[in-house]
Amino acid sequence: MNRRDACLTFAVLTALTLGGASAASAQSDLTIAHALSSASHYSVGAEAMAVDLAERSGGKFKLNESYGSSLGGERELVEGTQIGTIDLAIVSTGPIGNFVPDVLILDIPFLFSGYEHAHAVLDGPIGQKLLDKFPEHGLHALAWAENGFRNLTNNVRPVAEPTDAEGLKIRTMENPVHMEAFRTLGMLPTPMAFTELFTALEQGTVDGEENPIGVILSANFADVQKYLSLTRHVYSPALILISPSVWDGLSDEEKGWFEESAKVGVKAMRDKVRSDAENGIATLKKEGMQVTENVNTAAFQQALQPAFDVFAEKFGQESIDAIRNYKP
Repeated sequence: MNRRDACLTFAVLTALTLGGASAASAQSDLTIAHALSSASHYSVGAEAMAVDLAERSGGKFKLNESYGSSLGGERELVEGTQIGTIDLAIVSTGPIGNFVPDVLILDIPFLFSGYEHAHAVLDGPIGQKLLDKFPEHGLHALAWAENGFRNLTNNVRPVAEPTDAEGLKIRTMENPVHMEAFRTLGMLPTPMAFTELFTALEQGTVDGEENPIGVILSANFADVQKYLSLTRHVYSPALILISPSVWDGLSDEEKGWFEESAKVGVKAMRDKVRSDAENGIATLKKEGMQVTENVNTAAFQQALQPAFDVFAEKFGQESIDAIRNYKP
């Protein structure tokens, strides 16, 4: 074979190879991971986003769900999207504040008056301003998702007043705002990965935990917790993250597909959270939990005043008031 024939052969083989690679990459399989069960609102959101993205992209992108912390707890999922080992993740704001400190302001107790207020803030300019902070920290967030209002459970006693909570050892997320609030109330906050929580409750390592109704349901905490108090002390957002390594490889049109599909996932998630909050309490009662519905919220807020003073100094009272008083 002469040199010209060799060059032609190489060119043909190269074209065939590239053509094969192009065909193989015609559909991009991506993983969307979260720490909750397949019965959770995270899973509902992931499935809705996957269906919409497949339709919107004409089958170009396929999202495969990984649930139940099979790829790690929430901190590991955030780190994974940051370094590119995980494509997409749905996570609470619990660990996010350790990566994007500005987000911690959202975890202040009794900041939001209800779901409509929270959605208006997060879907508006305040929420977008916070999302714009993520790239500075090697992350990219597609949208604000949802956990819902958090409630207290424990195995020691019913909690209706702040004094009832004193001395309880409560598992918290790795979140300094939550921990400061619980310490102020006289509780013993114990940061712990969600993957370890059920066993810790079962063995009595901690007295209780705090989560939205949907999480308490999907995690089967009624099996290991006796008392539920509807404190609704913190509205807990979540986020749909996408690895910058994936995001930066998308065209502008493809980025639009992901953003719009994320909104579909968020809506499905929020609908599930609301349904769980409205209907799940009856289920938990049937499963044996003793539910305290008349919690003295005003007394809890008064007891938290020293923590509110700390938060005002940290985040600025003006910024806190901008969220608390926000109207679209």
